[in-house]
This record gives sequence, C-alpha cells and structure tokens, in this order.
Amino acid sequence: MLTPGIHFTKFKIRKKNIKIKNELKFILKQNIQVIHSLTKKYINNFNKKDILKYNKQKNYRIIGMGGSSLGSQAIYDFLKHKINKKFEFLDNLNPNYKNSSNSNVLNLIISKSGNTLETIVNSNIYIKKNQKNIFITENKKSYLHILAEKLKAEIIYHNNFIGGRYSVLSEVGMLPAELMGLNISKFKQLNNLIKNKKYLNYLVNNVEAILHFIKIKKFNSIIINYDEKSTNLFNWYQQLVAESLGKKSIGILPVVSNMPKDNHSVMQLYLDGFKNNFFTFFYVKENNSIKINNNKILSSNKYLKNKNLDKIIFTQKNATENIFNKKNIPFRTFEVNKRDEKTLGELFTFFILETILIGRALKINPFDQPAVELIKTETKKILVSDKFQK
Repeated sequence: MLTPGIHFTKFKIRKKNIKIKNELKFILKQNIQVIHSLTKKYINNFNKKDILKYNKQKNYRIIGMGGSSLGSQAIYDFLKHKINKKFEFLDNLNPNYKNSSNSNVLNLIISKSGNTLETIVNSNIYIKKNQKNIFITENKKSYLHILAEKLKAEIIYHNNFIGGRYSVLSEVGMLPAELMGLNISKFKQLNNLIKNKKYLNYLVNNVEAILHFIKIKKFNSIIINYDEKSTNLFNWYQQLVAESLGKKSIGILPVVSNMPKDNHSVMQLYLDGFKNNFFTFFYVKENNSIKINNNKILSSNKYLKNKNLDKIIFTQKNATENIFNKKNIPFRTFEVNKRDEKTLGELFTFFILETILIGRALKINPFDQPAVELIKTETKKILVSDKFQK
C-alpha cells in the first residue's frame, strides 16, 4: 500500500541511487516555497469568512489557462460525486463557445502574471457587467489587475514564487475547491506523508526507475487510465511533467490513454511497436457500479452474468497488466480504493515531488518554461505589427 487509500505496484526495475534519497531529504528540509504550499502550514491568501458570501452560488466559471485551470478541473471531475454545484471551465480560445446568459454566474479569472493573452481575450468577450467576479493574480500592475480594479472585483493574490503547474494546492486550486464545498484541509497531506517510510521509499524507487528509462532512451510516459473521472488529473500531470522537464534537448513526453477505449486504437502500438515507452496504470474502485442485465445476456456470453462495469474494467486492467508482464514492458500501477480529498491530495503530492526530484537529478530547473515564453513574445510581436491580420 502506498497509503491506506492507494494500493501501489512499483516498476520492476531495481536501480538504487542513494543520491535520490538524500536529495529527497534535502528538498523536504529546505524552505522551497512550492513544497511549502503542499503542507498545512501554507496560508492561503483568502479568508474562508470572506468567501462565505459566495457559497449560495450554484453556477461558476473558471477562466484561465494551463495550471490556472487544470488543477481545479482535476478536483472537480475526480470529486464530482461530493459537489452539488456546476462549474464550467473556459481554458482555450474557442470560437464555438456559447456564453452563459445567466447573470447569476460567478467568474473566477485566474492568471499568475495577469497578462495571459487567452485569459485577457476570454475575459474581454465573456464577462458581463452584472456578473460577480473574483480575480486571482499577482500583486503587481498587469492587465487583469487593472481590469479587476475597474470592475471593482475582489482580488486574491497569487504568490509569485509558485508557478501555475505547481499551484493546485495553493489559492489557485483551493479557492475553487472551497467554493465546491470540499474540505480543503484534507488535500494537504505532505505533513503526514513525510512520516510514511513506505510512501517515501516508493517515491524514491520510482524516480530511480524513471531516470534509468531516460538513460536508455525511454522518453514516453504513457498513462493507461481506467477512470474517466481522472482524465483531467492526468491532463494536469501532462503539463506538470512536460513543462517542468522538457528542456536541454531531453525530457519526458506524457501521453494520456483512456481505457478501455484505447484498447481499440493505440494498444497495438504499445504492445508491439517501438520500445521507448514506460507506463502508469491507473484505476479507481467504483462502488454502486451499474450491473449487467442478466436477462439480456446471450448464452454465448454467460460469463458476463452477475458482473458490473467496475468488475469488467478491473478485469481488463488485470488482463492488460498480465500481457505487459509477459512482454517485459515496464509499468507501475495505482489502484485507488477511496475517492476523496485526502487521496487526491496524496496523488498531487506524489507527482509534484517526483517531478521536482527528476528535474534536479537531470540538472534541469523544473520551475521555469523558457521556450514557451518565446511563443508568447512572438505572438505579441506579430499582433502588434498587424502583419498577418486577415
């Protein structure tokens, strides 16, 4: 068991690197602000009492890009069974998006810099004067900070030492989670996890294995996801890993495969194609799963009688793992037994720590994204010049 809520099977690669264990001890002792945000000691820049006035809202819209939105999407989908409010996410430039005519929508506009192009555009087009707005951005002069003041909207400050993809357990993810009616203190599990030797050993073993894969040119991290409600969790993971580690002509390419659908498309390649992949199986146990209608089952398929969807999906996962083992394809497995804030917080923490450790071992800064900034600068340059205007 990784934790009481997560059963974990590690990679079957035995590569010991004492430096990784020491590095983990080092970063946990250092005052690294990103890691501090994973703890209960981190103080959010909002007061629960101040946002009580928004609790009666039933409709919310989050406007933000990348890490400003992906974390809260992951929380909303993974824990939707506990949420009785409607959230929608505007996280792209979508000409076909239908703006809500409902004036009783609370907009959360999130951008660390306050100058994110897509968030500026979407705010300009879709925010209405009679809607309530909360802005989360840095405490500095920016387009969105000025807009918030103009609209007399509430501003919650985004700490400048936490990048978007690491911000899920800060204001960026926790304010939406609070408005969803979730217990945000339960997401903060690092204080407990650092006392869990098995959790830390598994974390170190995984980092050692992934560094070995990179060394032998296995660069693709394929997520074999058997839980539809976790798709956005792995969209968040995809940004975390790709943007943190894709530098200096190396890195890891995260690919999310949703099962069992992808058994009928890319699984053939995973099994018999090129061998530069390593895999993460992910499954969440569903209680009260829909049952097969025995009266409609033909005798040729009577083995399906008395089964439910969860049992069938779990069997498909086990069968796929058996084939991977026979073909010596490297994989690890997360089996989640409880879908709650605590478990999701443990997963966020595991993947964040794993990414930081890999970056430091590769002598890569896991907290910047210099190449992406080039595109932002070039886009602005072209728009200013009007060169390619239609």
